[in-house]
Amino acid sequence: MSEDSQERRYHVDGEIVPASEATVSVEDRGFAYGDAAFETLRAYGGEAFRWDDHAARLADTCETLGLDHGLADSDLKARIDETLAANDFADAYVKLSITRGVQPGTLDPKPEVDPTVVVIAKPLPRGGVDSESVHGGPAVLQTTKTRKPASRALPADAKTHNYLNGILARLELRVTGADEALMLDTDGNVAEGATSNLFFADGTALKTPSLDGPILPGVTRRAVIEIAEEEGIPVEEGTYAPDAVREADEVFLTNSTWEIRPVATVDGLDVGGDGEGVEGPLTALLSRLFDRRVEERYYGGERS
Repeated sequence: MSEDSQERRYHVDGEIVPASEATVSVEDRGFAYGDAAFETLRAYGGEAFRWDDHAARLADTCETLGLDHGLADSDLKARIDETLAANDFADAYVKLSITRGVQPGTLDPKPEVDPTVVVIAKPLPRGGVDSESVHGGPAVLQTTKTRKPASRALPADAKTHNYLNGILARLELRVTGADEALMLDTDGNVAEGATSNLFFADGTALKTPSLDGPILPGVTRRAVIEIAEEEGIPVEEGTYAPDAVREADEVFLTNSTWEIRPVATVDGLDVGGDGEGVEGPLTALLSRLFDRRVEERYYGGERS
């Protein structure tokens, strides 16, 4: 099915419906307060990438929110599979959301929950070996004044519909020409992007901000760390000042949609100082290894 030949179909509260009919109540707490958990996934060959990791993170978010939706992981996975099948999508972006449901009235959530569950999907290029990137080239990264709040204020490991912090950071980029924010924590140390985790290399190790800070535990972040460790590449999770990133030999970002996205400039400075803005050797190696694992796991190793 081509995207233009038929309207997309989404999964709303147990039913597959045309996108134009996919609605939720104006009294839904996910709409009214951002009181909802979600996961963004990538499907390769008709199967959700690292579903168990996404399901575990979703469960953690719901626990943080005190949202007992009563749905099994297998039920949620089935809804994703049904959405992909209804659209005939093998390779796709998928977003699964669970809100606390309709509870008109006060800010205080009621303990009884009738959750709203929505799955949307849109097609992406095939992944794996020799795949086409979806991120449009190396990123231009800019440090923003908007900072990540401390986890005691807003738990960073909870992936909720409240994305105002990232939105404010992205709004700052409108006057800079950058396409991703480099967000700092309240102490001025590097945290993450508005929708991505950060990695950099300085000749001693592959480095990434520690989850002890206000960092979302990204599924692709975890996959990259695993690949690096399997290859004997030293990995360091720590606390870093912005200058460590600006002076790094290589910088890249990760998320489920982008996979591994190289960074060309940080705050106007060329990564590596060569003026080329090209993908560094470690970034290229990790990208190839990531693609190879996707190829083997989700496409049966069709491409070598």
